[in-house]
Amino acid sequence: MIFRFLILSDEAEDFRREIQIDADASFLDLHQAIIKSTGYTEGEMASFFMCSDDWEKEQEITLIEMDTSSEEDSYTMEGTRLGDFLEDEHQKMLYVFDYLTERAFFIDLREIITGKHLEKPLCTKSEGEAPAQFVEFESIDTSSSSLDTDEVFYGTEGYDMDELDADGFDGLDNIPSDSEEF
Repeated sequence: MIFRFLILSDEAEDFRREIQIDADASFLDLHQAIIKSTGYTEGEMASFFMCSDDWEKEQEITLIEMDTSSEEDSYTMEGTRLGDFLEDEHQKMLYVFDYLTERAFFIDLREIITGKHLEKPLCTKSEGEAPAQFVEFESIDTSSSSLDTDEVFYGTEGYDMDELDADGFDGLDNIPSDSEEF
């Protein structure tokens, strides 16, 4: 049985990859096919998430064993077969390729082709440039440090510094000189 996946990005509108892979292949095989089809560097942390129809994350399948103390089962890409989790067309997954900013590809199981097998994954469609593997934080605009929400929160209306009761701050002038600064 062969799975045909469509892979999309919300960052690059023209990005589209289609990968066909055997149902008996591992999630690691799919991970490597995605890395190869995008030109990304191997060795970076990544995870697949099985998703609901509304793209809500459910079961995670990690690249490496994560030390979890939860009672939830943990799965690694190398030890988990695609056919163990995928059985219906249009099942959805997220492939998180940048853990720091949680950037991900959206993966839809477009077709299940029965009666055929593949030795190796195939990228059968490659359109557009993949988004950058990592976000360059220098390029993020940090010039604006104020946040104006146009909301009035409790205690922010009509605040007057002269109304501050100094009685609760007695003794702050007498901090010992050997105290540690942070």
